[in-house]
Parts: sequence; C-alpha cells; structure tokens
Amino acid sequence: MGAGHAHKLYRAGNSPVHQLPPHCKLAATFGFVIVVASTPREAVWAFGLYALLIAAAAAVARIPAGFLLRRLLIEVPFVAFAVLMPFVAQGERVEVLGMSLSVSGLWGAWNVLAKGTLGVAASVLLASTTELRALLLGLQRLKLPPLLVQIASFMIRYGDVINDELRRMSIARRSRGFEARGIRHWGVLAKTAGALFIRSYERGERVYLAMVSRGYAGSMPVIDEVTATRTQWAYAAALPVTALAVCLMGWTL
Repeated sequence: MGAGHAHKLYRAGNSPVHQLPPHCKLAATFGFVIVVASTPREAVWAFGLYALLIAAAAAVARIPAGFLLRRLLIEVPFVAFAVLMPFVAQGERVEVLGMSLSVSGLWGAWNVLAKGTLGVAASVLLASTTELRALLLGLQRLKLPPLLVQIASFMIRYGDVINDELRRMSIARRSRGFEARGIRHWGVLAKTAGALFIRSYERGERVYLAMVSRGYAGSMPVIDEVTATRTQWAYAAALPVTALAVCLMGWTL
C-alpha cells in the first residue's frame, strides 16, 4: 500500500481503540451498524443505550465530544429529508404545535434520524482512530475483492494529487488577474476543468506504465501483514455484542 496517508478525520492518539487492528475495528463497526439498523423503531430507549455505547467508545478512544459532533454535520441533508417526512407522508394525522403531521411520517423521521446518526457516529469514530492506509489493509485482511481495495487506494492517493493540480491552476489564474465573478467567466472555468481532466488522464497513464514496468500484474504486494489476537478481537467485539443484547431486548420487551 506504500506510505501512510493522513486524512482530516483522523485524530492521532495512543488509546486502546487506536491500537486495535483495523480489520477488528471495521468488523465491529459493521456489526454495530447492522444491529442498530435491525432494532425496532418503537424501542426508543434502545437507541439511547446505543448512543451511550458510542459515547463510551469515544471516551476510551479519547475523542473529544466536540470533535465527534462537528463531524456529524455531514448528515445534515438526511436530517432535512427526515424533517419533511411528517408533512408529506400519508395516513393517520396528529396535531403537534398546531401542525397536522403524519403518525407514520413521525415514526419514519425518528427511524432515519436515530439510526442514521448512530451509523454516522460509529463511522466517524472508526475514521478518527484509524489511518486511511490502515483501513485499506484492514479491508484487504477481511478479504474484500482486491480490485475494489486497489481502486479505493488509488482514489485516495491521487485525489490529493488532483486537488493540488487544481490549486496550482487556480493560483496561475489569479496571478494573471483573473477572478470568477459571474456567468461570463464560466467559459474559463469550463476550460480549466477540461484541462484538469486531460492532465489527470495523462498522469494516470504515466503512473500505470510506470507500475507495469516495475512488474505490476493486477495485484498489489502486501507489505505489512496485519494480524489480531483473540484478546484484540474480544475487545473489538464488546461494542457490537453489547448492542446485540440491547437489540434482542428491544424485540422482546
């Protein structure tokens, strides 16, 4: 996978969660999300317990609450969709603060908000404690199709390269006195986008030829073999297993 690659969601640390192997954290996060999604929406108390589990995991990982909450803003579009559901859904209506809202819409909005927020929080916690390179190694360890892992690896590595190229082109435009202020400048921006596409395509061709010349035959060599002990798997399983117990109570109570 080559050298490490930092990302803005990652928060460096030396907590027990940071030290867990990436494939253990990936499996635990996936299991937790599946359990949350399987919980009946009527078990409101269960989602409160799930939130406490996430908060406990964040505390063990030494991730500040503000850091976690700021990154939850990514789900704002889904929140907007959920807010509209009680107004547009059909069926039995109920009066809330003088507004006629759909009962099924209210339950649907709660379902989207609760499960979506918990899923995003678990994903943010995973990204906050695991470097991108480690995530790719974890996916490889979990036997994800190698081609998908390679595509993700190249996308991550060369996304920043393209962003840097776009930044240099923007600086070159500004150094020549250009500032996009209206629709009449869209032509220049379109030409910039076209030039960026061509440069990116050519760069990709050169990178591919360089890889082939060094023996690339469709698979990347595994430089670091990521392993996990039974104790580490047990630590990682604590979150989804506890959540599963809560889910089962939600179905039976």
